[in-house]
Amino acid sequence: MTGAKGATGATAPEPRGETATGPGRLVVAVYAVLAIAATFRSGVQILRDFDAAPLAYALSGVAAVVYVLATVALAQGGRWRPVAWVAVGTELVGVVVVGALSLTRADLFPDATVWSGFGQGYGYVPAVLPLVGLWWLWRTRPRGGGSAR
Repeated sequence: MTGAKGATGATAPEPRGETATGPGRLVVAVYAVLAIAATFRSGVQILRDFDAAPLAYALSGVAAVVYVLATVALAQGGRWRPVAWVAVGTELVGVVVVGALSLTRADLFPDATVWSGFGQGYGYVPAVLPLVGLWWLWRTRPRGGGSAR
């Protein structure tokens, strides 16, 4: 990927280690939208109907926390990169495990979570986003032993 053109007209490369630059801004924005959606969804579910589907609603709460952490960590970069790796990796595991269980053990999920059916209720964005997030973290990793910030 390339960055903005400088005074000489040459294109400068994206800074290594920065996760919220260039296309990373879009990644952070999508994470922020999912963080807001998951937080409000889980909040309503937990406050209003927790007894109806405690596992599903608790997992929606976990998803909300993961999305908030991923958003902040990806936006901050630098020392937050390890948090981003853990949050996005957790998201991927959650989407796969909850997605599979919601299809094979529907009795455990009387109501949907953010990750049910591999994120079907959110247009499968939760299934694709962690792959994009992990790729972006790898793509922007610091090189040459220097620190990200």
